[in-house]
Amino acid sequence: MSGTFVGMPAFPEAARDAVRDTTLRGNLRHATHTIRAKRAKAVAEVSDWAALREAGRRIKDHTLLHLDRYLEQLEAAVTAAGGTVHWAADAEEANRIVARLVRETGESEVVKVKSMATQEIGLNEALEAEGIRAFETDLAELIVQLCEDRPSHILVPAIHRNRGEIRDVFRSRMGHWGRPAPDGLTDSPAELAEAARLHLREKFLRAKVGISGANFMVAETGTLVVVESEGNGRMCLTLPETLISVVGIEKVVPSWRDLEVFLQTLPRSSTAERMNPYTSTWTGTTDGDGPRVFHLVLLDNGRTDTLADEVGRQALRCIRCSACLNVCPVYERAGGHAYGSVYPGPIGAILSPQLRGTGSAIDASLPYASSLCGACYEVCPVAIDIPEVLVHLRERVAQGGPVTREGNKVVLKPAAGHGAERAAMRAARWAFRHPGALRAGQRLASRTRRLHPRTLPGPGRAWTGSRDLPAVPPEPFRDWWQRTHGGQDGAR
Repeated sequence: MSGTFVGMPAFPEAARDAVRDTTLRGNLRHATHTIRAKRAKAVAEVSDWAALREAGRRIKDHTLLHLDRYLEQLEAAVTAAGGTVHWAADAEEANRIVARLVRETGESEVVKVKSMATQEIGLNEALEAEGIRAFETDLAELIVQLCEDRPSHILVPAIHRNRGEIRDVFRSRMGHWGRPAPDGLTDSPAELAEAARLHLREKFLRAKVGISGANFMVAETGTLVVVESEGNGRMCLTLPETLISVVGIEKVVPSWRDLEVFLQTLPRSSTAERMNPYTSTWTGTTDGDGPRVFHLVLLDNGRTDTLADEVGRQALRCIRCSACLNVCPVYERAGGHAYGSVYPGPIGAILSPQLRGTGSAIDASLPYASSLCGACYEVCPVAIDIPEVLVHLRERVAQGGPVTREGNKVVLKPAAGHGAERAAMRAARWAFRHPGALRAGQRLASRTRRLHPRTLPGPGRAWTGSRDLPAVPPEPFRDWWQRTHGGQDGAR
């Protein structure tokens, strides 16, 4: 299992297999429709939701524009509170730091809080290579780990599994990782939850090292924040003697006042709750309370490269609520695995190609994994204009051009397979620059419209296989305006 799934086929090929899986599609449809309905109800309770959304957008944009200042303030505050800060430029460095910190404790097991950042860098696999076993404690992450599967949703990693499948996995796999499932286990949610609780309890009580991410980091005090619904996070954050948190540098917010905005919008957008059942905050170390040693690993891994893109940087506002996945018609049908990343759905389609680049087939295809319907933008609690970034990245894939990679300015070559698209765009550009030719072409198209085919030949056949060609009007707009208004712009 790889945290980034590099080497998977491009999205169209992966999605083609996924949409044929009727069980998968049924699981996804039921889950996403349920979550989206609950979210809509929770959001409707807040009269100033639009203002909160705008406030979140402004806070994130301000922080990103001054990220260097706030990260240095955060480092100073964490250090003053007894913690140790480490900087990781990429996944390899982050994994190396964490593995070293665990080895220094003399332990060979760790318990983990659900963390997208550690999945992104493939931490579990890196620790395993060092002889260290990492136990996921979030229920859905536990299911994925027992299955030796991959997460398919940001909030609910095992959304592609139904209760019967989970029961079978618990029965067959729990014993390989610790306490086995109870005899006679059924697919009752209460029984499944109890089996997981008993399985994890012994790990919580035994573990000396905990690993987490964080939803937010408060620069003014050096406080980290984890919000969750099960209580496993609270156990991992308080019981071990050593706590190691791996957090993306974009998760910092300037102050507690700023945090208040996100503690209203994140729960409603993700779990459709007014407030998460468990909101854990910690600042460094405190004698007699919680871990005695705290390490914070600040992860870049392509984030500063993304920050250099004036259009694409808005993806760094993301607070990982997953609301965009639950309304996306493409995700609902294709599922999360087709995206080849721990960040599936609309946000993954713009985040992964920026963090990883567009050099692989899967990353070059992700900006096209969308109908551009805009539903993702409408539900985003920090107003990320995902369709805008998708179009921006499509241009990058098709046309190439200057980008920042590993802190250096480079010029990308156009991706293979987009020659016809580039030729069409060049032809359109030429026509728009020559009004006479454009007018003649419009008139010719109108006069021959009865002869136009309903489908395109050659490479265009795939496009018209699911769409009708737009009907050409009897006359161009310019000619209609001249005939009906005599060319007078002020006529009414």
